[in-house]
Amino acid sequence: MAITRRQFLKRSGLVTAGGLAGSTGMFGNPLVKTAMAETIGDRYFVILYLDGGNDGLNTVTPVDNQGGTLRTNYEGWRNTGSGGIRLSPGELAATGIDPDPNTGANLALHPGFIGSGIGTGEGGLKALYDLGKVAVIQGCGYPNQDLSHATSGRIWESADPLGSSGYGNTGWVGRYLADPSTMYGALDIPAININSSIAPEYVQNGTSVVAINRLRNFGFPFDPDYEDDDAAKEMAFLELHAESLASSQPTVELTGGAGTATFNASQSYPALHTMYEADRPVFNQKYTALDTSTARDLREVAKIIYGSVTGEPNIDARHFWVDNGGYDTHGDQGGAVGRHRDLHDEVASAVKVFYDDLADMDPGLEDKVTILIWSEFSRRIQQNSNGTDHGSQGPMFLIGGKVNGGVYGNHPNIDPNAVDSRPNTIYSQDVADDFRSTDFRDVYGTVLKHWFNMPHGTILPNVLTLDAGMDPTLYWTVENFDLTHPVNANPLFLP
Repeated sequence: MAITRRQFLKRSGLVTAGGLAGSTGMFGNPLVKTAMAETIGDRYFVILYLDGGNDGLNTVTPVDNQGGTLRTNYEGWRNTGSGGIRLSPGELAATGIDPDPNTGANLALHPGFIGSGIGTGEGGLKALYDLGKVAVIQGCGYPNQDLSHATSGRIWESADPLGSSGYGNTGWVGRYLADPSTMYGALDIPAININSSIAPEYVQNGTSVVAINRLRNFGFPFDPDYEDDDAAKEMAFLELHAESLASSQPTVELTGGAGTATFNASQSYPALHTMYEADRPVFNQKYTALDTSTARDLREVAKIIYGSVTGEPNIDARHFWVDNGGYDTHGDQGGAVGRHRDLHDEVASAVKVFYDDLADMDPGLEDKVTILIWSEFSRRIQQNSNGTDHGSQGPMFLIGGKVNGGVYGNHPNIDPNAVDSRPNTIYSQDVADDFRSTDFRDVYGTVLKHWFNMPHGTILPNVLTLDAGMDPTLYWTVENFDLTHPVNANPLFLP
């Protein structure tokens, strides 16, 4: 049975590159292999998004006061008893980390970061912290915090809090991928999102990105009712996109390249699933034993990285995105046990198995991978009846073999006299403020400069241009893309 061009496009779900942000499915999210860019070289980058607004105060928690009043203030905001979410010093005893650089207060991660390691025996993120592989970056935020999930998320994804850059609907990683210095084109797939659609951080119009849930299900969309048309469909698809690739119009050319790359990738990526299961049964079982979405998603990333390090053809992606949802904990948040603990356990256990998988996969591979963890905002410092409402500043995490682990940035000021009316902590760039905030763009800029080996350039434009005339105590007007450890002054990324 012959099909028309319109019928073919409708069945395949093909859209133009301009439809990346809102499209779903394989063909709604163009792909394919990547040229080895000089910037990131043979390294990899994984974003793990905590969707919903993670409670930072119960993620990195003061255990005592030392030179300040952090613990006293914490206990004033968080309750014990029925519905209480306060974490006691005893519950935090096994998850201690370095002190707060500002007050000297001893800090601890949420007990969930120990990780259950069910079926793995590997533990969680705390074990990686003890190895010096986790940087905890406190007080991350931006001016005029927006408490909308969608708006705040878009600010983090675009790295444009004031909306003044003219970036439009692009993401900070996407702009990096599309930058001419990376040498990526429409026929390359530098990034893969383990998702049903392209994550906003990766949206741009210069190269291809693939969004896929599971490699084993990735392939050309043949119609099982008309199998005799398979060859004709392939030919029609390739001819249509070859014609588009030859166009002088950039959008049409990108669509043609992405479509051609899509077909090539559909012949390469599915095989990684079978290869990984056959070659790495021990770690495959560890992910299975965890039985969580984060573990399953990171296993998909591991399959692709394994294909890359073993030299499989057309497998060159270096940038990845996964997420874990459920952090909108208005109710039933729990303290050392409960919903929030389970969320942290899921992430901590999956990341530890992933890290160990890499270390076992190829000598030194764990030194070539960095994971960045973020959430669109923290939760309110004062709990409601049994949870927390939308808040402001919270911690970010960087994890990897070349990360100089420890605590960076100041714990947000939670003194009752220092918060706003909601009450939420207040973002500050005042150099005289002992609780000066960490602007999240400084974290991105440090990643761009020291992990991607790329000056921020048009990715994070000159802040003095964007924030001209702004009060330097309230707005980010002095960039710091060389974050260093507060004790040993080593760079965030080790040589």
